[in-house]
Amino acid sequence: MTYSAKWIAQALQTHLVGEEQTITGGIHTDSRQCRPGSLYVARIGENADGHEYIDSAIENGAVCILASKPQPERDAVSSIIVADTTEALGKIAAAHLKRLREQGDLTVIGITGSVGKTTTKDLLVSILSTAAPTVGSEKSYNNEVGMPLTVLRADDSTRYLVLEMGASGRGHLQYLTRIAPLDIAVELAVGKAHLGGFGNVDALARAKAELVEGLVKGGCAILNRDDANVASMSELVKGGKVVYYSAKGSHNAQIRATHVKLDENSCPHFDLEAGDVLKRVRLGLVGRHQVSNALAAIAASLRAGLNPETIVTAINGVSATSPHRMHVVTRAGVTYIDDSYNANPDSMRAGLEVLGRIGERAPRRVAVLGEMLELGPSSDALHREAGQQAADVDVNLLVSVGEGAKAITPPILGRAQCEHFDQYEDASAWLEENLREGDVVFLKGSNGSGVWKIADTLIGRE
Repeated sequence: MTYSAKWIAQALQTHLVGEEQTITGGIHTDSRQCRPGSLYVARIGENADGHEYIDSAIENGAVCILASKPQPERDAVSSIIVADTTEALGKIAAAHLKRLREQGDLTVIGITGSVGKTTTKDLLVSILSTAAPTVGSEKSYNNEVGMPLTVLRADDSTRYLVLEMGASGRGHLQYLTRIAPLDIAVELAVGKAHLGGFGNVDALARAKAELVEGLVKGGCAILNRDDANVASMSELVKGGKVVYYSAKGSHNAQIRATHVKLDENSCPHFDLEAGDVLKRVRLGLVGRHQVSNALAAIAASLRAGLNPETIVTAINGVSATSPHRMHVVTRAGVTYIDDSYNANPDSMRAGLEVLGRIGERAPRRVAVLGEMLELGPSSDALHREAGQQAADVDVNLLVSVGEGAKAITPPILGRAQCEHFDQYEDASAWLEENLREGDVVFLKGSNGSGVWKIADTLIGRE
């Protein structure tokens, strides 16, 4: 959409420095993405100060700068000075969304959970896009920067806005839903991710419940009946509607899966039961755990107004679209199960189960497991648990990556060849030399462990 720089300054309750500019090239936090007519947001991040790239942004076409430091006068470039540019970005997104809602029919859907956010988001976007213009979070843009940028991609034609929302502490989801109040809130699971930031599962559950509290009046909460912590969030829905889904076929859920089977590629097929509707769903996603993600997307789509026939037609055969999320590919006779984007104890268990099934008849089952970060005092115990799970699916070769991942090895030691590397580069080089034709290789680790970089090296990016 097109905005005047003056309108943006007014939304931030401040003033424009310099001449009025028309923002036609979008709003960007990366100077390299700026183009003629852009607004550049100079953020001070953990690793870089965006103010150092203002000249680059202007060279690429930025006509207005949002900064927290005074700016020199520049020809044909205006500036808006605020105390906190990240907070200002959120305020601009909130004003943008408010304007869109006033102008047209827009449904805003938020998704959170310890596991499955990106896959569920991708499925939901795939379904809704068949019915009307839909904007969804790119990659895993789910924080105080990425989510507002997604909101700002919506325009007058957008009918559905699907937002992935992450939390690594109390108040994070509350902040995000203040920017984007939700018509539909999808709660997937309360697991063991980010325990270091919360302390315990109860605190994590309270933080995840902020999504439901961020519903607009009359909004709908889509809740996982199979997760007691999620199911209990129904008590927080005031004046709205609750829809439960269940991958275990619970009769207390309006949307449920029955007769779940895995095909030869470990892709689940199941009967979808939704009231008097009965449809057979055949997913192109890998792993039994994907049934729950699919049901969440189906439930949200039904609530958004799509009919079951459209939904099932859209979801049947859909495979993973975001990189490093349960992609199964074969290169030079080696089969890779690439789920390396991120990791927590729940997703690690689900992925190892997939390795056990796909690699059941393989000469070697290989697990490349990186450190799971942000687990707090439970870290060693949870990594040992992962080692036991690797033993349970008869892993033949375990390669652990990162200091914290050393705890994975003891439970499987003696049952499998074990190799440990502190640096992902060393692990990658060793694997290139030692993998053999016929191996089935599962790659998983927190983003910071670098296992996804190992996957890029071994598999390559198409």
